[in-house]
Amino acid sequence: MSRRSTATTDPEAEDTLRALRRAARRARELGAATGTPVYVMQNNKIVDLTKQDAAARKKRIKQRQSRPSN
Repeated sequence: MSRRSTATTDPEAEDTLRALRRAARRARELGAATGTPVYVMQNNKIVDLTKQDAAARKKRIKQRQSRPSN
């Protein structure tokens, strides 16, 4: 997911964006911990972020295991 430019001079707007990002991060963590789906709209499709996060975790683990150890 790409970040859009949030160039604003309004401190209240900046605080609001920070709070929204914090809430989104917490929702993903809670969804992963409880097995609850977290749905969002991406590219005009509804997707479950917890499934994406799980797939990314599995991929990272697999990559770590396939590295040659010294």
